[in-house]
Amino acid sequence: MTEAINWQKSSFSGPDDNQNCIELAPVDGMIQLRESDDPHVIVTTSTSKLRAFLLGVKAGEFDHLI
Repeated sequence: MTEAINWQKSSFSGPDDNQNCIELAPVDGMIQLRESDDPHVIVTTSTSKLRAFLLGVKAGEFDHLI
């Protein structure tokens, strides 16, 4: 039996379940990411790579993309 994945989204996504957002879940020591509006497409990464990316986001390294 496959264990259910507990997806988590940011509180900044809003209270409406129809909000489009990125969801994250820990699975077997890795992190899975998906978009709520296309949940069948899943990207898997390591915790260290996700941490490096989030630090870059917080530092404004990707601000030019939005």
